[in-house]
Amino acid sequence: MAQSQVSALIVGADRLGNIPDLLRDHNIAIRHHISGREPAHQKKTPSLPSGTELVILLTDFLGHNVMKTFRLAAQRAGIRVLACRRSVCSMQQALDQCGYCKACPLREENAARSTARAPFKGRGGLVLQ
Repeated sequence: MAQSQVSALIVGADRLGNIPDLLRDHNIAIRHHISGREPAHQKKTPSLPSGTELVILLTDFLGHNVMKTFRLAAQRAGIRVLACRRSVCSMQQALDQCGYCKACPLREENAARSTARAPFKGRGGLVLQ
């Protein structure tokens, strides 16, 4: 059974690098990407694009005022906010901690892999886990 994709708005950074691939693997579709550089984003609370289910803030590429306005807009609309740095590792950690990834097929694969690993035998035949 195919799960419906989560529609996301990303705020921050000019380029996303490998982040779209990671999000696609987690069943999250980027519907809009806003760099946050425009002065209008700093002064008034923007309206979020319709259909947005998740707002991702790339904190190392955003000013405090821009971050605050988008966080407030998401809060008013009842939309979950995910804040992390613009790196695949930071995004992966944030996704692991959010609620959207509990039903993610990758989480189930990783759990199966970690339980299937053979325990490491250290010196003297001790089993380290």
